[in-house]
Amino acid sequence: MTTHANVHLLPQTDQLRALHTVIRDREARREDFVFHARRIIRMLVESALDLLPFEEHDVTTPVGETYRGLRCAAKLCAVPVIRAGESMEAEVRDVLPGVRIGKVLIQRDKQTKLPHLYYSHLPDDIAERHVLLLEPMLATGGSALAAIDVLTKAGVREENIVFVNFLTSPEGLERVMEAHPRLRLVTSSVEERLNEHAFMIPGIGDFGDRYFGTVDSGAR
Repeated sequence: MTTHANVHLLPQTDQLRALHTVIRDREARREDFVFHARRIIRMLVESALDLLPFEEHDVTTPVGETYRGLRCAAKLCAVPVIRAGESMEAEVRDVLPGVRIGKVLIQRDKQTKLPHLYYSHLPDDIAERHVLLLEPMLATGGSALAAIDVLTKAGVREENIVFVNFLTSPEGLERVMEAHPRLRLVTSSVEERLNEHAFMIPGIGDFGDRYFGTVDSGAR
């Protein structure tokens, strides 16, 4: 269990465990995987939005009374890490229909095993925005750090980044939070460990492959 103040683990309810049971099953049909994964992603997005700044905003109710409410005070941008991160984009759009969307493509070099930035397209005013960084899997942390580096080099303040993550390993979590202690991270599960092949245990397989229907090859 994480002890980082800026790491927010979804409440480990029976309902969440039941959803995880479906999507972790290697025999799960793709439509079942997608349906149950989307339910968890919606929980993650709602939890991430709760970390944003709010301001007071009063409204008049249908009976003529004042409700002293709140509204989000942040300019937002969602940045999925292509390809797996795009699985989370639809849930963000459902909750925030007009949200700006950036894109980052990072892949590991087959020779060096190091993450390499292939593509980045962000709004011109990204430095003025709070960013929901969308990436389902955080294993070794290399790709996550590369994506965060893209944002900070574009002027985004570390404390204005909320990393929306599906599964994380203890090793990847420590590496990312040590490098960026002011970043906030939301996840649905901290796994037991990485195995010798850098696969998360007990794991879920390759999230992008299972979500989009390509070959399952394990999650790194």
